[in-house]
Amino acid sequence: MATTKLKGNTVNLAGNEVKVGDKAPEITVTNSEGLADKVVGGAQGKKQLIVVVPSLDTPVCATETRNFNAKASEVEGVDVTVVSMDLPFAAGRFCSTEGIENITVASDFRNKDFANAYGVLIADGALAGVTCRAIFAVDENGVVTYKEICPEITEEPNYDAALAAVK
Repeated sequence: MATTKLKGNTVNLAGNEVKVGDKAPEITVTNSEGLADKVVGGAQGKKQLIVVVPSLDTPVCATETRNFNAKASEVEGVDVTVVSMDLPFAAGRFCSTEGIENITVASDFRNKDFANAYGVLIADGALAGVTCRAIFAVDENGVVTYKEICPEITEEPNYDAALAAVK
């Protein structure tokens, strides 16, 4: 079972562990804009950057989402999606308040299919039931080319490595 840390304490991750070189599971999440379905993973014919955060209602997740929104313009032709367990209504408010326009913000709240398929569901501890902090880069053919499970949930990911993986 994969693990990460929350403020130094080990937490277990549930679900299928996806590795670099694996086919990225094709999963439907809920777009915060209009509650429309959004498919992430799989062969989409374009590169994808799937950014996973626990909740947009925390300072680190908000900062990370703002940073990827700003950096999305640097990576042409890449579909950037932030996935959390936040309700789409809350995510939509966050996007309109923060001016998030260059990326999609989506939710896995309905059935946690994404979190389980990618192995990013926190299984125990204070944040049990939400996603950890992670990033997956997926190529045009649906193969995972980069993966980062942040070793400490309260710290930001390696933006440069994630962006380099989709350039």
